[in-house]
Amino acid sequence: MKFEDIPTPAVHRLSFYLRQLEALKSTDRRTISSKQLGESLGYTDAQVRKDLAYFGQFGHPGIGYRVDELISQLRKILGTDKIWSVVLVGAGNLGRALMAYRGFLRKGFQLVAVFDADNSKVGQSFGDLNVLPMSDLQKTVLAQRVRLAVLAVPVESAQAVADQLVAAGVRGILNFAPISVAVPSGTAVQSVDLAVQLEQLSYQMNLDATEPVSPPPADAASAG
Repeated sequence: MKFEDIPTPAVHRLSFYLRQLEALKSTDRRTISSKQLGESLGYTDAQVRKDLAYFGQFGHPGIGYRVDELISQLRKILGTDKIWSVVLVGAGNLGRALMAYRGFLRKGFQLVAVFDADNSKVGQSFGDLNVLPMSDLQKTVLAQRVRLAVLAVPVESAQAVADQLVAAGVRGILNFAPISVAVPSGTAVQSVDLAVQLEQLSYQMNLDATEPVSPPPADAASAG
């Protein structure tokens, strides 16, 4: 089966399987069944087997899955069995929080450069990185052979910066700007909109609520 024929939700679930398996490995768990893996994530054992079967046969009769082995296979499928160089555009509050996050490298992503269009931010140091001007973007992407970028810029700048990243040679963008960006075929975009995620949670809570949640009184809303 060609990769493009594999359902996107199945690919998405691989990351959850990997995360759960890595947690199990930290407790010295050596094997797990599809039922156990599925139950730990709220999926059926049939769903787990179907998802994994798109990529190969990883189970062993009478054993299930060997945790170490399946982790290795999932990392290979997801491409995180190697280190990817990543650039970040946007050194505002969100960008600084992303710079401080240490989980990227553990997952195979190394932040190699940070850029910002605000001259007051250029030259500031964050750990081992200095904020660079946007004029350095293309030469840095080429020199570091960067293919992935994180976009943490205001809405009004998002499309223009995405265009710059694509022109520089970036082929995958993690977009934190609360707007969709258009990219050419051959470039992948994953958008993270925190407000949308909260709206989805709000919707679920509204469904579960026995009584409608009323807005706060006008005086309470205006206080503070």
